[in-house]
Amino acid sequence: MGQIVHFGLGNFARAHVLDYTTDAGGSWQVIGVNLRSSATRDGLAAQDYTYTLDVQGTGVKPITIIKTILLASEGQQPILEAMANADIISVTVTEKGYHLDQNSQLDLQDPVIAAELTGPPLRSLIGFIAHNLARRDRPVTILSCDNRVGNGDTLRQAVHKFAQAAQLSIDWSLARFPNAMVDRITPATTDRIRQKCKDPMAVPTEAFREWVIEDYFAGQRPDWPDVQFVQDVRPHELRKLRMLNGAHSFLAYTGLAQGYDYVHEAILDPQLRSQALSLMMEAGATLPLEIQDQVPAYAQALLLRFDNTELAHRLDQIAMDGSQKLPYRILETLRARAAPVLISAVRAWMSYCITQTAQGEKLNDPLAEDIAKAANSTQPERMLLQLIGAEDLAQLILE
Repeated sequence: MGQIVHFGLGNFARAHVLDYTTDAGGSWQVIGVNLRSSATRDGLAAQDYTYTLDVQGTGVKPITIIKTILLASEGQQPILEAMANADIISVTVTEKGYHLDQNSQLDLQDPVIAAELTGPPLRSLIGFIAHNLARRDRPVTILSCDNRVGNGDTLRQAVHKFAQAAQLSIDWSLARFPNAMVDRITPATTDRIRQKCKDPMAVPTEAFREWVIEDYFAGQRPDWPDVQFVQDVRPHELRKLRMLNGAHSFLAYTGLAQGYDYVHEAILDPQLRSQALSLMMEAGATLPLEIQDQVPAYAQALLLRFDNTELAHRLDQIAMDGSQKLPYRILETLRARAAPVLISAVRAWMSYCITQTAQGEKLNDPLAEDIAKAANSTQPERMLLQLIGAEDLAQLILE
């Protein structure tokens, strides 16, 4: 039996990675790891680590593949022991879980990372992987499923930098970090979903799902159905990040400003719909030539997915962690193509930050304190751009 240790048991992981692995058959099991909150572990433990996946238009689906969930707050040794026996270590910890600076390099001054470099306990994904690799004597695949360009390469670089700083000796030939692109819209669970499924830990999701993985594994892997194994993930991830995620962020900040709560409400606004489509097409024009013929059909498919009223995908959920998301969802696209809607997306984020701060609301963002200081400064827009590494775009955005 193969074993996956998965970091980050949020709704997306349970709707995507665990769903695919369930469909791969019964020869694999998953041990979950949560680095912070115990709520998911406690809720799932109360029902023997099973839960219901509510797939729109398809019905409910029982997921029973989780063996147990470990918490970093309850000790690092059980987690390291589980990792030692893993064939695959998979990851959905969101952008902030990588502890990167503006240059997408591990931030050694980050409080969590800096504390780990002085000694135990471990609290970060990066620290756990580095210490696991320092002890390994068998191959392992470390599979990032987070929304980052070159997510596998980025994770490897962060772990390598941590290992150097911690003076850990690692046989890098034992570890492979394939890049991957994941796609499935998975909103937060509502009371309506819990009641419908008779399951307090139910997860709602759309029927659509996509997973493209670089064919670069160290050992065995599940027989995941419908997964595309490719030599180069980049065209696929750029398509998704720049068109879907970019449009999502645009709708989040502009939609919230106009009083909308959900994606399906914002996309029904004629002006926002037109602008979102323009953003997708502008972003599509920056993609590699070999996939540009997919852009029109993909954009129309995204509009239909955004129209989905049943998903109830909250705009404030998408707006979280904007300082981490905008650099690769919007800024890189803007550097490739100076387009009006892309500029308006950045301006909408700045306006959101300034308005929330003025109203005394703390943003759900790892840079929340820095954002508040910037928003209260004499040049809030310029300071906010500096926070997200967009000084080079200031003349374009602020003109």
